[in-house]
Amino acid sequence: MAVRNLPGITLQAHQVVLRPLVTEKGTHLAARHNAYVFEVHPLATKIQIREAVQSLFNVRVVGVRTQTRVGKPRRSRAIVVQGPSWKRAIVQVHADDRINLF
Repeated sequence: MAVRNLPGITLQAHQVVLRPLVTEKGTHLAARHNAYVFEVHPLATKIQIREAVQSLFNVRVVGVRTQTRVGKPRRSRAIVVQGPSWKRAIVQVHADDRINLF
């Protein structure tokens, strides 16, 4: 499934969802609220994320929330370098569906 975002840029479903984020908070969301956290492409929209998760994991998506995370400054002696910014999505899945990340 090709997803158009900008003129000349076409994202496939596997390019929209980069990786699942397995953290303590993400595990809590998956267990209690049936919501899963993914790192996604910075140019991906909520609709593209919904379509990508539905096609990759064969589940029904109820809602998508996104956050753009600002990179942290890293320091090595006198040099300060800005880390990369990235985007994450919290995807709410239908109550009857599950995603097995492990």
